[in-house]
Amino acid sequence: MPVKKQKRKVEVVVVSDIHLGTYGSRAKELISYLKTIEPKILILNGDIIDIWQFKKRYFPKPHMKVIKYITSLVTKDTEVYYITGNHDEMLRKFAGFEIGNFKLVNKLVLELDHKKAWFFHGDVFDVTMQHSKWLAKLGGIGYDLLIVINTFVNWISENVLKKGRISFSKKIKNSVKSAVKHINNFEETAASIAFEKGYDFVVCGHIHQPQQRTITNAKNQSLEYLNSGDWIENLTALEYNHKRWKIYNYQEDKIAQKLKPNEHDQENDLGKADLKNKDLFNELIKEINNVESN
Repeated sequence: MPVKKQKRKVEVVVVSDIHLGTYGSRAKELISYLKTIEPKILILNGDIIDIWQFKKRYFPKPHMKVIKYITSLVTKDTEVYYITGNHDEMLRKFAGFEIGNFKLVNKLVLELDHKKAWFFHGDVFDVTMQHSKWLAKLGGIGYDLLIVINTFVNWISENVLKKGRISFSKKIKNSVKSAVKHINNFEETAASIAFEKGYDFVVCGHIHQPQQRTITNAKNQSLEYLNSGDWIENLTALEYNHKRWKIYNYQEDKIAQKLKPNEHDQENDLGKADLKNKDLFNELIKEINNVESN
């Protein structure tokens, strides 16, 4: 009988931009990470289920496994906050919904060791989102196609050439000055509002760029800006423990990488069969009922 591995206790975990329902989502890796931790608070900071892409009728079982595992946390002692993003903006009309330890919100403020932390997805600062949503969706389709091509190239790189993974979109973002400027503007805008509100931490997602840095304004006030990155390319999250934040990187976590599906739980069907929309929503309703009954 296998020895049960002890999970890391973490006070706060923030994950964002999982994009369940898209080809690029790294659901299996996320499950492996979640199985290694025991969070007191789990914050899902937007773009968790990619409702924009539902027309593809693509929702593999590993993606459903992520939802099932998160709802299992809700039935235990973990507080779970789902903050809406632009790809799951359809859920914003249900902000305020609460069941057990699960809360659906558009933004969140928590006090962590006598300091204020402001959590929100971040699309409110995106000019493209504000004024040209159709352009943003078109960009999302192009990005998704790039991820599909990238996945194929990485398969060849890892299995045939025996080399590591590469990321086309990360290389593009890092090399294009306008993209770098956009990210810097995003961070500075978020920080300036956080200064006005008197927050000590500002925690975002949206731009798929993990970050942790101190920002100081003209009044010599400082705060910590954090971004949880994504679970498509960077495979990153944020963890808060003992009054300190850190960026978690799955690609540096040898324990999570070695975790095999049969070590996840007894129900380990991580097959390739897809769930159609009707089946998906039936499964979601079933999970909500499970939370309610507990």
